[in-house]
Amino acid sequence: MPASVITPPGLAVHDGVRDACDRVIQLLLLNLQKLVYNRGAPSLAEAPPRAVPFLDELKGHVRELCVETLRLERKRFLWQHQLLALLAVYSAPTCATDALFYLLTLARTQDELALATQLYAVLSSCSTDLLPATVRKCVCHIHAGALPEPHVAQLFRNLALLV
Repeated sequence: MPASVITPPGLAVHDGVRDACDRVIQLLLLNLQKLVYNRGAPSLAEAPPRAVPFLDELKGHVRELCVETLRLERKRFLWQHQLLALLAVYSAPTCATDALFYLLTLARTQDELALATQLYAVLSSCSTDLLPATVRKCVCHIHAGALPEPHVAQLFRNLALLV
């Protein structure tokens, strides 16, 4: 087991502690979900939706969150995937297409690629034109030469697997 912030290498975390931490993270994600989905769309008479500072700060770290999610570590990747979905809904459409682009580009296995399709399934219910926007983002990165060749090849492989 890898070392963590609370245990040195070689020492295991007690199952009770692990379960308590799992419950705390689930409650935090549930609270975050309520904040994201209860924002509503503003009308002209209403004030803009309330900001969620944690997600505002996380916007600039979509790639890192995708990379960590793709590591598929224990329950952590499930929490990270849920956090990625909440961030994408909160900061749509930019974060949604960014997250899908990174997952499609960086996924190396079927299990990793499944995270992209699962994210799309969640986001497509609240975002219009998500698929065309994601394809445009992929094409723009390819045309700009912003991706190393191995990543372009992986992106094409993953797109071929999905089609």
